[in-house]
Amino acid sequence: MTKNNPITGSSYLLRGIQYLPKPGIRSFVIIPLLINLVLFGSAIYLLFSNFSDWVQWLIDLWLPDWEWLSFLEYLLWPLLAFLVVIGVYYGFSLVANFVAAPFNGLLAEKVEQAVRGQVNSNLDSWKAIVKLIPAALAREFAKLAYYLPRLFVLFVLSFVPLVNLFMPFVWFAFAAWMMAIQYCDYPMDNNRVSFKQMRLLLSQRRWSALGFGSLVQLGMLIPLLNLILMPAAVIGATLFWVEQYTNDPQI
Repeated sequence: MTKNNPITGSSYLLRGIQYLPKPGIRSFVIIPLLINLVLFGSAIYLLFSNFSDWVQWLIDLWLPDWEWLSFLEYLLWPLLAFLVVIGVYYGFSLVANFVAAPFNGLLAEKVEQAVRGQVNSNLDSWKAIVKLIPAALAREFAKLAYYLPRLFVLFVLSFVPLVNLFMPFVWFAFAAWMMAIQYCDYPMDNNRVSFKQMRLLLSQRRWSALGFGSLVQLGMLIPLLNLILMPAAVIGATLFWVEQYTNDPQI
């Protein structure tokens, strides 16, 4: 199997969707699914209520007030509209992942156990989840510590004339990378891979990781599909871990 290309990476999300109803897996999908239903339902409501105002605000913010550049508003509108949708859904996904982190870890555990027949962690029951909540939340804060400084840099660059014209593409690539980090972290954390090592491992399969993260983002935009996206992404990321890394002699 080719190890580093976006098509291979994106295929893991599709396979994750196929795994959702499998016996032994589906019962561990329920809680992440319910969390997604509540939070992404709220996100959809906010988008419908404020979408046009937010897009116009970004246009006013990013486009220089030069009359000869006014034609760019028509070119930028689709990109900025897409960015608004991604921003809202990604923001809600952060909240959802904080709430669901322990349950996502257990789901990743059960998927790895089903695929490999063995695991390297000690999650063996729902009761074990309670003990793992502090560690799971600490890992989520580590992701935030990685994410927020880079978010700030991109935000500042968004105010730089001309540079900001390219920022929607940069934002998309950054969000795709963060989606890969978010979901691949669950199986890697279960296998005692440190957060720093996890980022290094993903960078070695960067194109696959970006392909996976990009399709997760796009899936967020599809009604109904976005409601099952979190558990599907956890499963897909676990398959990614098992097939791309567990036989790597460097790990």
